Amino acid sequence: MAYFDIFNGDADGICSLQQLRLQQPVDAELVTGLKRDIALLKQVNARSGDYLTVLDISMQKNQPELSHFLQQGVKVFYADHHFSGEIPKSENLVLQINLDANTCTALIINQYLDNAYPLWAIVGAYGDNQDESAQKLAEQLHLTDAENKALKNLGICLNYNGYGFTLDDLIFHPAALYQKIHPYQSPFDFISQDNAFAQLDAAYQEDMALAGRLLPEYKQAGGEIYFMPNQSWARRVSGVFGNQLARQNQHKAHAVLVAMDGGYRVSVRAPLENKSGADQLCLQFEGGGGRKAAAGINLLPESELQRFITSFFAQWS
Repeated sequence: MAYFDIFNGDADGICSLQQLRLQQPVDAELVTGLKRDIALLKQVNARSGDYLTVLDISMQKNQPELSHFLQQGVKVFYADHHFSGEIPKSENLVLQINLDANTCTALIINQYLDNAYPLWAIVGAYGDNQDESAQKLAEQLHLTDAENKALKNLGICLNYNGYGFTLDDLIFHPAALYQKIHPYQSPFDFISQDNAFAQLDAAYQEDMALAGRLLPEYKQAGGEIYFMPNQSWARRVSGVFGNQLARQNQHKAHAVLVAMDGGYRVSVRAPLENKSGADQLCLQFEGGGGRKAAAGINLLPESELQRFITSFFAQWS
């Protein structure tokens, strides 16, 4: 029997797997990548009797491979909070799916494990821009303000590391970052004892300083649209910059468009006061997807830019 751990390369995916493998250690092959590399089951070569743990990637984007594996007798544990599409029926499939806009996979796993490693769930939730849910859990644990701030900063930095157009844009490959994290039962120990956090934090602060100079190119009452250059710092920071904009103006929607060959990579954040509509908007365009509060488009052609701008402000007028 072979084990495969298949997880999103962002904070939510990493912190979900960290909780599971602290509680249920196995020697598994790691399958992950950039935050937007979600069709990860295509990379798995599993056979009957093998076990897949799939975390924080859309089932809809992996349905053909998932159905094939289930039919071949592969056991699958699947936890996620993205749009799932039609869920296959199989005795080989164990599900932990919750599409609520105020949860994330790390919180789903925390509940599944009966609060075994809640500090890592808080990190994952902060990284996924679920600040309110993270704060509620932090209050239940009676964390100090300094402890809560440290976990939030770690979550943001882990999430920041998942963005980029290629793996060369990242500070760490997500699998390598998970392996650095895994020895630590407490995120506070990782922060204080592993220099990987200091590397991430320094790079994040530098990139965000550059992003902080940007102004919106389009601005209306319902939202703002920002453009970023085709440079490695912009590719790394685009998603967390979008999250910050959403937190700063919670009644507005935000879009961040990073220039790339042939068009733009798009990140969309719905207003935090009403976490809905981001997926509806992005699904109107080829390569678009995500969830109600946060979604994106892998490549928006230049010819589709005006339609996107019009649709964005129509969605949040």
